[in-house]
Amino acid sequence: MKKLSILLLVIASLAINANAQLQNPYLSCEDSCAHVHGIDLSHYQGEVFWQTIGENTNMAYVYLKATEGGDNVDPRYERNIDLAHRHGLKVGTYHFFRPKTPLSLQLKNFKTQCLAAEQDLIPMLDVETTGGLSQQAFCDSLASFLQMLEQTYHQKPLVYTFRNFYNKHLKGLLDDYQLMVAMYADEPPVLDDRRDYTLWQYTSKGRIMGISGHVDKSRLMGRHTLRELRFRR
Repeated sequence: MKKLSILLLVIASLAINANAQLQNPYLSCEDSCAHVHGIDLSHYQGEVFWQTIGENTNMAYVYLKATEGGDNVDPRYERNIDLAHRHGLKVGTYHFFRPKTPLSLQLKNFKTQCLAAEQDLIPMLDVETTGGLSQQAFCDSLASFLQMLEQTYHQKPLVYTFRNFYNKHLKGLLDDYQLMVAMYADEPPVLDDRRDYTLWQYTSKGRIMGISGHVDKSRLMGRHTLRELRFRR
């Protein structure tokens, strides 16, 4: 009888939690777990209410898109980085890599936005496409650009990519770099080479107060800490 009562209490508790989530779509993993969570966003999220994010969420960091290719600048980057800082988030900046675009143009574009004095976290390179290049040409382009970023900012950048893209194109090439791996599932991804990674982007449809639509969410993995991503001036 006692066991039955305990079971009924557990079921009731689960039902209450499920009902709370249905009533509040903003109630998420980060509200109840011990992991360190963050977001990444760009102009696609539209107007962001940073004060609301700072006061009402458990987000510890944000990666903001600054640039893409040789001449694309995110129109909301400057406002986003200013307000994110004001409201207490640790901020990093990322560039969407276009392998066929001249690397010097991409670096110049990124440098005009990603100013060292404004960074809390190491720069991030978003790698999602080969640009139609052969595997060797793509790898050469990526390796060269990573070296250029390291020479510019005096530290290795973080690399963002999807699990399947990593397994097909990047396996064995980024052993010296920290990774943010994207895979939208209930369990963390396992890379084909079983290597460790620092961050897992676990959803592209996250909800938080302060952003009207969906947002990418990520969290630190294992024993990794935010300190490992700290921008060294």
